[in-house]
Amino acid sequence: MQDLHILPKLRDGLSFVYLEHGKIERTQHAVEFFDAQGGRTLVPTAALAVLMLGPGTSITHDAVKVLAENGSLVTWGGEQGVRFYAQGLGETRKAYHLLKQAELASDPAKRIQVVLRMYRYRFGEQLHPEHSLEQIRGFEGVRVREAYAKASRESGVVWNGRKYDRSNWGAGDPINRALSTANACLNGLCHAAIVSGGYCPALGFIHTGKQLSFVYDIADLYKVEVTVPLAFRLVAESKEKLETRVRHACRDTFRESRLLDRIIPDIDTLLGISAEEFAGDADPALPEPLWDEPDAEVWNGGDDS
Repeated sequence: MQDLHILPKLRDGLSFVYLEHGKIERTQHAVEFFDAQGGRTLVPTAALAVLMLGPGTSITHDAVKVLAENGSLVTWGGEQGVRFYAQGLGETRKAYHLLKQAELASDPAKRIQVVLRMYRYRFGEQLHPEHSLEQIRGFEGVRVREAYAKASRESGVVWNGRKYDRSNWGAGDPINRALSTANACLNGLCHAAIVSGGYCPALGFIHTGKQLSFVYDIADLYKVEVTVPLAFRLVAESKEKLETRVRHACRDTFRESRLLDRIIPDIDTLLGISAEEFAGDADPALPEPLWDEPDAEVWNGGDDS
């Protein structure tokens, strides 16, 4: 018999919901969205990975509290998700994954091994371990350009390169706008999975120096497979209401491909994470073993002379 008291797992939930131009409030033990036309929509917080708030949205303190209690990440972004302003907090409070990630990212030899595994995951090709990070980035750029060219040939959509101006969204051609919208949705989903798994969004391996470097690393694993063909296909079908159609298609594709089910296991594999538990996670408030035992003489003030 199925145990109906088992808490929902991240891999079984919905990927994201994008809302704009409305108000989010708490209604009893749920969250409800009120749009500008007076419509009301319940938000499935218990099974939602990330709630993306676009322009014209406001949210109450009680609504944020409900989302946080249910482990739903909340992000605030600009129009069409091109800009990213802020994020909420995921539900994981354990340190082991973060400490392991920091160890790998800060050791050049270990870092390059993670980068090589990421490249092999994306393109099915094993690179020589002596390649530098700059060389690997060059190989990656070639393969990504090939993926764009292939999608262009298959869809019939003209491709003139990846170009967009964040300060002038409407100036971009349809395919670049579609790619940006799809990638914003993918970034949000990967971001939610990363914080839910107890990893740090900023500690990247290929991307570095950004608040979301690791998010970009992980999202890149799926772009050639998911968002690139999706964007070209939708532009080939129609350019009407493009951004809205892309977001809806991303939502459906993420669900059908069970992408949320894959992200954390993929991260664990790429970083070589085992089932080992960090001792300090058993009691987050316990100082040991984060600090060494103090030296008895120093702790007691040394000798009395």
